[in-house]
Amino acid sequence: MIRNIDWNGLRAVELAKGDYTALLIPSVGANLVRLANTRLGVEILRTPAADEIETFKSRPQIFGLPLLFPPNRIEDGRYTFEGRTYQYPITIEKEHNYHHGILKGEPFVVSKAIETDEEVLVECRYYSNAANDAIYRDFPHAFKCKITYRLTAEGLHQEVMFANRSSEAMPVGVGFHTPMLIPFAGGEASDYAMRVAVGEQVELNGRNLPTGRTLPLTEQFARLREGGLQVTDCDPIEAGFTLREIEVDGAPYRGALVENRRTGVRTFYEVDEQTTYWTIWNNGGKVNYCCPEPQSWTTNAPNAADPAAAGFRSIAPGESWRMTFRLYAK
Repeated sequence: MIRNIDWNGLRAVELAKGDYTALLIPSVGANLVRLANTRLGVEILRTPAADEIETFKSRPQIFGLPLLFPPNRIEDGRYTFEGRTYQYPITIEKEHNYHHGILKGEPFVVSKAIETDEEVLVECRYYSNAANDAIYRDFPHAFKCKITYRLTAEGLHQEVMFANRSSEAMPVGVGFHTPMLIPFAGGEASDYAMRVAVGEQVELNGRNLPTGRTLPLTEQFARLREGGLQVTDCDPIEAGFTLREIEVDGAPYRGALVENRRTGVRTFYEVDEQTTYWTIWNNGGKVNYCCPEPQSWTTNAPNAADPAAAGFRSIAPGESWRMTFRLYAK
């Protein structure tokens, strides 16, 4: 099922297939603000309540699947690539950093909507160019961003694609600030534990920028790999990590998952090989969500001593690049 609805004053697209239902808001970053497994009674993502719509419009990064372009922070809002200097506005005054970009709140258009027996598919597009300068004025490359959502009986498959329509190589760094709902099906926060495919901890300075050093996991964060860590109704967490697969159900797993240890039900967030880094953030620890944020580059990668090693990359003129993700419950 695919249908257009009015949702708290916003145009939304509702999708359903098998046990899954989802809600997409094209006008706010093509954000998929709800994903639920109705058979299990599980809400996977944090969805804005009726009285949180204005908060959602101003801070879309704390709901649904918000696209970060670029992800996390850029030191002093500035970097240089191929002799060109990119200067962004300072958005965190106390740190003097730029963060998260504005694509997460820009209006996309629905360019495709298809339903078959196996899936429902919705594709959304955004074009940046000199005539649509919300991003272009700070990032002077014409590009297309396409986000495709496919909902099947197995859950959600998401793909984000960037195509460089400019005449020069275009830097690309992408992340998602995904707030996974905890508790997701009743119970207490202490019933739930998160595991994430983290490797080493990336040391951050007082501006939340990497120092260039990686550290062994602390006893606390080692539980992200084995056993699980309580990440809500707890102390604040804001930390960066390299990515290293964990084992789940006897197989290698590249992603994050949350388990209700009382019932055994789990929500899964799988990432592809383009993800090289995680930020994990629980907004002070007293909210009902935690964000395992997959990033294609390490925070502030363009300013790293070795940008390529930190995941910095570019797209040649006429070429494209993509990331894929899966979310589901079982």
